[in-house]
Amino acid sequence: MTVTVLNPPNGFHHVPAQDGISALLAGARDEVVAMSDLSPAGPAFGPRDVRPGVRYRAIYPDTARTAPTLCRHLAALSVAGVAVRTVPHVPLNGLVVDGRAVVLPADTSNGSVAVLRLSSAVASTTGLFELVWPGAVPLADSDLPGDADLDERNREMLRLLALGVTDEVAAAQLGISVRTVRRMVAQIMGRLGARSRFQAGVKAADRGWLLDRAS
Repeated sequence: MTVTVLNPPNGFHHVPAQDGISALLAGARDEVVAMSDLSPAGPAFGPRDVRPGVRYRAIYPDTARTAPTLCRHLAALSVAGVAVRTVPHVPLNGLVVDGRAVVLPADTSNGSVAVLRLSSAVASTTGLFELVWPGAVPLADSDLPGDADLDERNREMLRLLALGVTDEVAAAQLGISVRTVRRMVAQIMGRLGARSRFQAGVKAADRGWLLDRAS
């Protein structure tokens, strides 16, 4: 895998992908923003790339919240100081450093990327990021699961909500307070990257949680 560095008017040259991106990130002074679907083809950064005094923001897919390995990666980034948000669909794999260089996939078959110092490429990637960022769901520590599945009480909670019961009825059924019901629902929504209770139910059904409980 290589990085193609395009830096007009001096042409371009190739360097190993890992070394090239790491060197670029090591030189960050202001801000690094990234959008990544977390596939091998997408340029991204890890907790070890985070430098003091630099602002980091990153957008990932909602599905990363409920995948054990990926959610641990998001947790590590968050602990390192990265502002992490998620969306249903990441529109572009891209990484912008200090508003002066953008890293984009060059060849998805082998993971090669291109580093562009073209103002138009930097501006368009940054503009797309800023367009997506406000609508993305922030990741909180409480949103990160310790395992891949819900416990029995949370499953029962989802089943009751799918039936359309009120918070008060759910609280009575589970033997807990209404406040606890609402806190559990908020945590489930955050874990799924859902923006509403209805969306949480849809996402839970997609994962098979409701089906598993019903069976």
